[in-house]
Amino acid sequence: MKYNEIGKTGIKVSNLSFGASSLGGVFHDINENQAIDAVFTAVDNGINFIDVSPYYGHYKAETVLGKALRQIDRDKYYLSTKVGRYGKDGVNTWDYSATRARESVFESMDRLGIDYIDIINVHDIEFADLNQVVNETLPALVELRDKGIVKHVGITDLQLENLKWVIDHSDDGVVESILNFCHYALNDDKLGDFLDYFESKGIGVINASPISMGLLSSRGIPEWHPAPKALVEACARAAQYCKEQNYPIEKLAIQYSVSNPRIATTLFSSANPENVLKNIRYVEEEINQTLVEKVKEIIGDQQRVSWSNS
Repeated sequence: MKYNEIGKTGIKVSNLSFGASSLGGVFHDINENQAIDAVFTAVDNGINFIDVSPYYGHYKAETVLGKALRQIDRDKYYLSTKVGRYGKDGVNTWDYSATRARESVFESMDRLGIDYIDIINVHDIEFADLNQVVNETLPALVELRDKGIVKHVGITDLQLENLKWVIDHSDDGVVESILNFCHYALNDDKLGDFLDYFESKGIGVINASPISMGLLSSRGIPEWHPAPKALVEACARAAQYCKEQNYPIEKLAIQYSVSNPRIATTLFSSANPENVLKNIRYVEEEINQTLVEKVKEIIGDQQRVSWSNS
């Protein structure tokens, strides 16, 4: 496992890290004991960064993760969670007010069983009024940072342009990290275009969803996936080609996403300890660069085709 610093935070994290969305049963029902074992497996095998949100499973992911973290020494991991996006009884809700942001931080710490948060993020800012994020949400989090309740402040979104806009309209040092997903993968490397910008601001980059929410998987996409049909079909052809080469596309996708040292870490999510181990082994092997080029050729004109995060 390789370790990189997130921007100027001083936090050195494993280049592959654990996203806890699966612990919320976001994708399918989970076995809670197995999910807790997945967290143990990640930490025991060199992963030291864990990301979660109250939105994942509408508080369930934080609750299950908290049961695991109460059994792990606090100095063995860094923890990232979020404010702004929530839900209850299957209904999504959003609240980017300063009051709710402050409340949310303490609620998350209670669910997680921790007394500080390493990185607190404003979650999926495309659902917010970006002016409110700049003038209200972020200042509330900076206030908590000044008090030591959170150590660092970040923002997350699918849309890279939104991340840049908020940074451009915030004082230097307010935003210390960004989390972006589905834009540094075999089918879409747009995040690479923004690395110079983030580095110029001293901002760390966290990548997520190396398999593009299931696009780059042998089993195919879930029904809810928002990708357009032509992109889905191109990725399915690429997955089939990898299968014929006896090289699972998931393996190639994860190896590709962790291969850029300018990106501090890439998050994957699984509630299955065997899958966690398998992904860790993937990143310890050398990537097949020839296969990378062939897969990109198969995806062809669907490269960088994206979707809205609705």
